[in-house]
Amino acid sequence: MPQIRMYCTRICSYCQMATRLLEKKGIAFEKIYVDNLPERRVEMVKLTGRMTVPQIFIGDTHVGGYHELARLDLAGGLDDLAQPAQSS
Repeated sequence: MPQIRMYCTRICSYCQMATRLLEKKGIAFEKIYVDNLPERRVEMVKLTGRMTVPQIFIGDTHVGGYHELARLDLAGGLDDLAQPAQSS
């Protein structure tokens, strides 16, 4: 399974909604809190060009924020991206 990372803050309601969605689907992920670690926020902005949270990555793919994650899930793409790569 690809590594899933979410840049977030402790008080962000969209971060909490993204957390609930991923947990409901049984998808393990890492939270990277940017509210207390300014260097991690700088890292997030460099990677995404965005200042808002959450910013979610599945492997090397930048999904975006909560709305993009929810759209991806509704389209059936979240399950595909979160699955382990098939070996040939």
